[in-house]
Amino acid sequence: MTEPLLVDRTDAVVTLTLNRPAAMNALDVALKEALREALAELETDRSCRAVVLTGAGNNFCTGQDLREHVAVLESGSQDPLNTVHTHFNPIASRLAQLPKPVVAAVGGMAAGAGASLAFLADFRVGGPRTRFLMAFANVGLAADTGASWSLPRLVGHAKAVELLMLAEPISVDEADRLGLLTRRVENDEQVLPTAQELAARLAAGPTVAYGAIKRQLSVGDAGTLSEALAAEARAQAICGATADHRAATTAFVNKQKPVFEGH
Repeated sequence: MTEPLLVDRTDAVVTLTLNRPAAMNALDVALKEALREALAELETDRSCRAVVLTGAGNNFCTGQDLREHVAVLESGSQDPLNTVHTHFNPIASRLAQLPKPVVAAVGGMAAGAGASLAFLADFRVGGPRTRFLMAFANVGLAADTGASWSLPRLVGHAKAVELLMLAEPISVDEADRLGLLTRRVENDEQVLPTAQELAARLAAGPTVAYGAIKRQLSVGDAGTLSEALAAEARAQAICGATADHRAATTAFVNKQKPVFEGH
C-alpha cells in the first residue's frame, strides 16, 4: 500500500509530501491522520529545524476528498463535518504553531483546505502552474483549516471576503501581487528545490528565535499593544537565555560569522 504521506529528511530539514497524486493530493482520512501525527511528532523533534510541505505530482493539494465526503453524507451521519474537529483543526493548530519555520512548495493547484494549509506556512514558493482557489463556497461551505485566520492576515479583510465568497481561481500573477507567495520561480521544476533551499537556510539559523517570532506575531497581529509588548518580553527572556544568543553576540563583536545550533 502506498504511504499517503512521505517523510524525507535531509540534514535538519524534513520534507512532508502529500502523496495522493492521482487524486490531486486530496485529503482523505488516511492522509489527514498521517499529517496530523507527523506534525505532532515534529513539534518535539530537536533534529528537525525546518519543514517543507509539498504535494506529489503536479499539484499541491485540492483539499477535502469530496468522493469520500459524499460517502459520509450518504451514510446518514449525524455529524458529516466531524472531520473539522477531528482532523482539520488539529492540523491547522499544529502547523501554525510549529516552533520551527515551515515552507510550502506550492506546485500546481492549492484549493480549499489545501490552500488553507499553504497559507498557514511561514513561507510559500510557487511557479507558473501555481494556483489558489478558496473553493469552500462552491460546495456550500464556509472556510476551514484556519483560512478565516490566516487569509485576512495575508491579504486584508476585504480581499479575504472577496476570495472566500466569490471562490474564483487565483493565478500565480495575482497570488504574487497579493503577497501570497514569498518566492516565485520561473520553472515549476524549481519550486520544491527552491523551497528546500530556503528551508535549509532557515534550519541553519536561530531556530529558537524563529519560534519565538512566530508566537509574537500570533499575538501582535490581533492583540493590543500591551499584549504585544508582554509577548515580546516573554520571547526575549527565552531567546536571551539561549546558547545561540550568547554565541552569536560574541561572534558579532569579534566580527565572525555566527553558528546557530538551535538551543
